[in-house]
Amino acid sequence: MDFGINGKIAIVTGGATGIGYAIAKTFHDEGAVVVINGRDQAKLDKACASIGPRAHGVVADLMTAEGATRLSDFAGGLGPVSFLVNNIGVFDVNDFFEVSDERWMEYFQHNLMTAIRISRIVMKDMLTRNDGSIVFISSEAAIRSIGNMVPYSTTKTAMLGLSRSLAELTRGTNVRVNSYMPGSTATESVETYFADLAAQQGKTVEQALADFYRDVQPSNLTQKLIDPAMHGRGVVQLMTNQAMNGLCHRADGGTIRSIFG
Repeated sequence: MDFGINGKIAIVTGGATGIGYAIAKTFHDEGAVVVINGRDQAKLDKACASIGPRAHGVVADLMTAEGATRLSDFAGGLGPVSFLVNNIGVFDVNDFFEVSDERWMEYFQHNLMTAIRISRIVMKDMLTRNDGSIVFISSEAAIRSIGNMVPYSTTKTAMLGLSRSLAELTRGTNVRVNSYMPGSTATESVETYFADLAAQQGKTVEQALADFYRDVQPSNLTQKLIDPAMHGRGVVQLMTNQAMNGLCHRADGGTIRSIFG
């Protein structure tokens, strides 16, 4: 299928690993020029070599305004940015009563402010050109709030509100803003989490995963971690569908019992 993105510029924040990498790889494979960012040039170079020859890695920390400007300037130097994927995020399992104010602020900085800083620059240019598509990578935890991941759930819910609010600014234009809500995915960090959990419990990883879906996510219809490549395809489809604006696209394996999304 031709998504009509050949030669167009796509920024995928945090695109060196995990879901971000899968999205960047899909954009590249469909003909786009891809720009990813991170803090480690060596990791970026390795990711870009794997993604392909039209991939560019920029050392730019979106925890700062300077980093957002550096990323947007680099991508803009290649051409008008047609796609922005806000993918940066952190998560961990924690006790709500033990999470400090400082850690809460780190969550807001990573999961929201990084997206706000780069969107503020890129979206303004998109509106001026009357063309462009933005997606915020949220999580099933935005709807299925998780008690031992309260800061993560809270910031991912806020991301849905941010996405819809920005979509309201696109009324009558050719710019679109959506959010994408993946479920538990076989990224490096998630696989490490289950490997550590299995070791703590004296089980195999397969047993730990089976127990997770039986006890924590019994409503999940696939009963397995999602291949990140599936999210790459899903995001590109969402971002190139002119009929989709202001919505949240679920890709959670059916965990959330809803016929909407």
